[in-house]
This record gives sequence, C-alpha cells and structure tokens, in this order.
Amino acid sequence: MPFDEKYFSTHTYADITFAKYSMYWWSNRFFARLARRCGKRGSRLLEVGSGMGHLVGQLEDTFHTFGMDLNHWAVKQSQAVVKSSALETASAQELPFADASFNVVIIKHIVEHLPNPEKAIAEIARVAEPGGTLILATPNLSSLLKPWKGDKWIGYQDPTHISLKAPEEWLNLIRAANFSLQKVFSDGFWDVPYIPLIPKQIQKLFFGSLGGFQAITGFVFLPMRWGESIIVIARKNQ
Repeated sequence: MPFDEKYFSTHTYADITFAKYSMYWWSNRFFARLARRCGKRGSRLLEVGSGMGHLVGQLEDTFHTFGMDLNHWAVKQSQAVVKSSALETASAQELPFADASFNVVIIKHIVEHLPNPEKAIAEIARVAEPGGTLILATPNLSSLLKPWKGDKWIGYQDPTHISLKAPEEWLNLIRAANFSLQKVFSDGFWDVPYIPLIPKQIQKLFFGSLGGFQAITGFVFLPMRWGESIIVIARKNQ
C-alpha cells in the first residue's frame, strides 16, 4: 500500500479528524514534551517522517524545526499546520541534511515501515550533533499482552509494517550507530479489546489507565514490556 491520502485516512492517523484530546493528539503532545525535556531551546530539531506536521508544528515555539516525509501529499498538507518549520520530501534512509546539524531527531513509528531501518538509524546518527538526542518509537514485539491479541495485534494490522523487530534488535542498532541509551520504556496497553465479551470502554479504562496517566502527565515510568510500543531516548556519543 502506498503512503498516500488513503493511507493517512485509514491507519494510525486514525483520529484523522485530529480532534483535540484524541489518542493521536495526546501522543503528539507527549512526544513534544519529551523533545523539550531532552533538547536545547533554540536548537535545531528534525522529525523524520513528519506526516501531517502535527508534532513538528507543536515544537516551533521551542526549536528551529525541520520536518521531512517520503509522502509528498502529506508534506503539502503539513503546510496548513506548521508556521515556520522547514519541510522536505525525502527518504528516511537518505536524509538531505549536513552532518551533525540537529540537536534532537524524532522518528516516531517510521522504522517499521522501512526496508532498511538500520540505514535510517545510521543516517540519524550522521545528522545528529555530538550529545544530541534521538527519540524513537516503534511497535513492541515484546508487549506482555501481545499474545492475548495473536494475529490481531495492532503491529500486525498495517501491511506496510515490513520491519518489525524485537526490542533488543532495535537497541543494538541504536548502540551500533554510536548512541548511548538514556531511557527505554513503553506507552501502555491501549490496543483494546484484550478480553472477549467485556465492553471495550471498560477495558480501555482498566488496561489503558497507566498509559493514559503517563501521556497526560509526561512522567515516564512504564517498563519496556508494559505497552504496545517501545520508546527509546538515546544520546549521540561525543
């Protein structure tokens, strides 16, 4: 499936109306808080796979922001969302930026779509400045509740997820690209239902409460296996 308008209307973007306080909205708000916490105010920040521009646009008040996506349609749509971010159409595996040019690089749920994610991580290492921060998120094959979902697990529902890997594989790729791991955690159990017959709303409250608390407060505490995504914060070695 190509990453076109149809894709952005039927997959994770899902709350495609981008309604305030949707799961998509809270996710972007949470990642924006991580970036502000890790990066230097006024420095350069890049979002690799910026999609519709909703995350990079949030960070314009703190950073000199850049966004890039392989999908020309999404980049064009982003222009209605961002105010000052520089946007480009490009591949995550061939970043069109100079060496050591960014203090923060975010790649949120992109690596699983790439035929050569290790090349993308190496490219991020190239454009990250020494001491700069990588923030990466991808589906978590070690999620504790993934066996409950079986082949209906969220990570398997998108046919463009061609590079699903175990967390340790991702961590090894990040280390191999000259990053030191700072924090490895998860986002909670939001892929309801997990149990047949029990209403989804009840399960969302029960299973999703910890992830929701983390997203709302910005307080990172969920162990790596306690969620459907693995989230990594790493620092480029000097």
